[in-house]
Amino acid sequence: MKQVVYAAAAAGMAMWSQAAMADPAGYEVWASDQSNSVAGEAGVGVKGSNLWIWDSADIEAQLAGGPDAQPLACERFDQGNSARNVGPCNLLDVFPQSLVEMDADGNPTGQTLADLPNFGRLHGMIADPQNRYVNANIFAPGGGYVGVIDTRTKEAVGLFRVPETGTGRSVHMSFWAADGSAILIANLNGKLLDRIDVTRNGSGKIMSLTLNRSATLGVGKSIQITDEPTVFAGKNAHGRPMLGAISGTYDQADLGDLTPNGYCKENGCGTGADGPRGGRPNNVIICPIPSTNGNVYITMGGGGLLVADYTSTPMRILGEYGNQEINGAGCGGVQVGNQMFVNAGVSASGAGATWSTFSIWSLADNQLALGPNAPGVPVPVEVFVDSSNTATGGRQLGDASNATGQLPGVTNRRDSHGMVATVDGRYIHTVDRIQNVVEAIDTSTYTRRTYDLTSADGQGNGQGGCAARSVADDAGLPGNDPAPDLLDRTPDGKYLMVALRGPAPVSVQHSAQGSCPGVGIVELREDGSTGALVDVLRATNTVDTAAANAPNGHAYQGRERSDVHGAIVVSKK
Repeated sequence: MKQVVYAAAAAGMAMWSQAAMADPAGYEVWASDQSNSVAGEAGVGVKGSNLWIWDSADIEAQLAGGPDAQPLACERFDQGNSARNVGPCNLLDVFPQSLVEMDADGNPTGQTLADLPNFGRLHGMIADPQNRYVNANIFAPGGGYVGVIDTRTKEAVGLFRVPETGTGRSVHMSFWAADGSAILIANLNGKLLDRIDVTRNGSGKIMSLTLNRSATLGVGKSIQITDEPTVFAGKNAHGRPMLGAISGTYDQADLGDLTPNGYCKENGCGTGADGPRGGRPNNVIICPIPSTNGNVYITMGGGGLLVADYTSTPMRILGEYGNQEINGAGCGGVQVGNQMFVNAGVSASGAGATWSTFSIWSLADNQLALGPNAPGVPVPVEVFVDSSNTATGGRQLGDASNATGQLPGVTNRRDSHGMVATVDGRYIHTVDRIQNVVEAIDTSTYTRRTYDLTSADGQGNGQGGCAARSVADDAGLPGNDPAPDLLDRTPDGKYLMVALRGPAPVSVQHSAQGSCPGVGIVELREDGSTGALVDVLRATNTVDTAAANAPNGHAYQGRERSDVHGAIVVSKK
């Protein structure tokens, strides 16, 4: 890490103060570190995680030449306010291990959170529209946990374990309904879209969280619930009771094999024909992306797309697309006006090691009829599909594979992941995890500008912010390798905050090895049409002792295990 110069000159102090005052209300940056927060685990991302939170005043001071921004804590301090400069927060403390698991009838199962497996791998968080709460998506294989955290007090509010089906369970990501009235959960291995109903008081405070079994939408085939959802009761780390209940019944849910058009939701269902244009071969849900019109765009690992009405009970399919129209495996989407932009990147499975995928489409959200739409309607518009994409994930053109690995300067593979719009909605920015670039696309004309995250100006001149912040305990590890991931914008429109992966990636190991784990600060330039990585909020974890693995990357021998997969911005207004 770069050495910090603690300036004492009056001019320097004035500069820091001016920077801190630029946004009086300010914001916080929350980052999800997937690494284990305990030692001694055989596998990566299986127990605990670190939650990093930085305040915008400290970030501006760092950018102005002051000391590095220090992470905030989540412990109760100063009448419930967070303590400063003693983070990161340990997931095992935020959600106390003494919490009691309760069944749908409100009876204890006889187990506490400490008794249960795979409570780890904080994969990502998303703030609600009110910026009062974030969801916590805990993605350790077989775990299936999703929680809610209060952004003001940093305390846990609720915690659930989603149902298991014959294909398993896991929570990849969840998203808030556009008005904050629900949480839509990607039960990836379970092939279910689960829903938690949220009620609030007049100030936006959450009063209840209820996992509604009747709302569930199954997207796989021959789905059977093999283990019911549970909820956790007891007191949080601040001594307050957790919220949570389970309602409804799976008899009222949509767990059937067919779409309203009579096609298999997932290919090979046996009770109908596969959907047109490739259908949907593997419906592990990657991301359920909600729109302001009450629709949710459900991306799949094997490609294809289902669009559902998330306000109905059960959630109801309105649109369907085959994987030749919307390729796999996308986890990037954002609404601008009536356009819903979605992307496709490489598969997280081992097969993805030879994929190269960078694609973006736009769908007209306001053209979805209330009843079922014909397959492929509204017609997706191709915004950008890289000509070097492999013929994978449903794509019919290109080479069958790309075996160039993930080392910078060697590989020519691409991997689109994450997406955010500028404050005015004029541009969307989508990162390439492998090539360390960002594609900025005009949302009206679809013209595209590319900038890199390795140079000082984003155009190849000088070294960017990752170079001086790179891990230095393995001389063979390529430096200045940001490996960008999920991202968000600041409310003042000045920056993008981008998760940067580490040398020991926990997920998508074949495409996500990086050298400066933390959050990259990308300064937007030229009205948001381009940018440059100006600095890094550095995360670190040398407690985790699990073995590192980055197939077709560098065989890292050092101690750093931090691996930040998601970064969000929470407004304090």
